[in-house]
Amino acid sequence: MALAQSARTHGSSAVAQAHWRTGLCPERCRLPAAMAAPAPGLISVFSSPQELGASLAQLVAQRAASCLEGNRGRFALGLSGGSLVSMLARDLPAATAPAGPASFARWTLGFCDERLVPFDHAESTYGLYRTHLLSKLPIPDSQVLTIDPALPVEDAAEDYARKLRQAFQGDTVPVFDLLILGVGPDGHTCSLFPGHPLLQEREKIVAPIGDSPKPPPQRVTLTLPVLNAAQSVIFVATGEGKAAVLKRILEDQEGALPAAMVQPRTGALCWFLDEAAARLLSVPFEKHSTL
Repeated sequence: MALAQSARTHGSSAVAQAHWRTGLCPERCRLPAAMAAPAPGLISVFSSPQELGASLAQLVAQRAASCLEGNRGRFALGLSGGSLVSMLARDLPAATAPAGPASFARWTLGFCDERLVPFDHAESTYGLYRTHLLSKLPIPDSQVLTIDPALPVEDAAEDYARKLRQAFQGDTVPVFDLLILGVGPDGHTCSLFPGHPLLQEREKIVAPIGDSPKPPPQRVTLTLPVLNAAQSVIFVATGEGKAAVLKRILEDQEGALPAAMVQPRTGALCWFLDEAAARLLSVPFEKHSTL
């Protein structure tokens, strides 16, 4: 595994130096006590999306290995779409290869939100993962939880909730070991948008949305109770287009933005950013560069 150099910075001035292996985040981001996470969660900044992706893949692989050795003996992962698809497709197969193909039988894979389109549609999150990532990972089809895009959106949400409850038997609210989330320039995450009534949903674990401000309009999304029940949550953001909203969330602490409302009750919260996305931040963060 490649080593990374980590410096705790406040804006651009380094105040500490440390070495750690790339991707070591959960549990509790696995950092020394002296590097405790600030209120918004631990912020890690990488020099490029490529370095971020490699570290993210190592994190997933390490978290999977830890969970498979734990009491539950399984690893439950929730994925978001967008640029994460290509990022994980590039790096995750190699990162997880040492565990061997048999380990994937104990993975459970879900999706944090999904567009109500056929799986062969360009907007289908599952369809993109099936083509670019799942063809390289031997996760049994029965362990991959998807919506039924042929159903009306309300029924699709209920069907997906049923599949989650079946997969997470014993959990009042499904508890994912790791959720990987994105954040939009408007602060949305999953299909939870600013000012939308779904931000107030407390009973449903999966909700339909028929009026998404971002097309396509019909979607199915995990709700905040599920996001905040996770053992670990990683937000991933790259590019200058995310810089302004990240400042609002991580520095100005605008709590009304959906991404800012993700605050795991007992789990770890981390942010993986590239330099372009982090360029407006002056709060402390960990800067990583491959040696």
